[in-house]
Amino acid sequence: MRPGELIASDRGARSGAPDDLARAWSVLGAVMDPEVPVVSVVDLGIVRGLDWQDGHLHVVVTPTYSGCPATEVIEQDIEQALEGAGFAAPKLERRLNPAWTTDWISNDGRERLRAYGIAPPAGSTSKRSLMGDSGDVCCPQCGSAHTELLSQFGSTACKALYRCIDCREPFDYFKCI
Repeated sequence: MRPGELIASDRGARSGAPDDLARAWSVLGAVMDPEVPVVSVVDLGIVRGLDWQDGHLHVVVTPTYSGCPATEVIEQDIEQALEGAGFAAPKLERRLNPAWTTDWISNDGRERLRAYGIAPPAGSTSKRSLMGDSGDVCCPQCGSAHTELLSQFGSTACKALYRCIDCREPFDYFKCI
């Protein structure tokens, strides 16, 4: 290495412009979850923060759970989207504490889940839900609250399988966690 030559991790380092963070949030709003491709990583609440550190965009990502098989794909998609938008060598930090919760899903994300045929989390992860005080799981097809649990495990570990008693359609329910 010669004097004045940048080390590889410094390539592309720059000061953040005033509108860079808003632009980065916008870019991330278009990065879809690979398992539920109608909700973005922002709507799911897994992007927990953006800031500038050492001349690079720093992105804090909290996966939906520590063993989520899509975590690496999501991180690659985030990195590619940001690099494609001109953010050189963004730095991603996987943060497991505090743990992700369905309370972090945006209202838009909940509506997109419903429109896609997945019942969004009912209620919240508050202590009241531990005492059985959770909301009704409504059918995303017909809106009925007359539903029944078929299996605690749906198409992915974070979903349960329900059936609507009125329209008889089975559907995934995004569990409160």
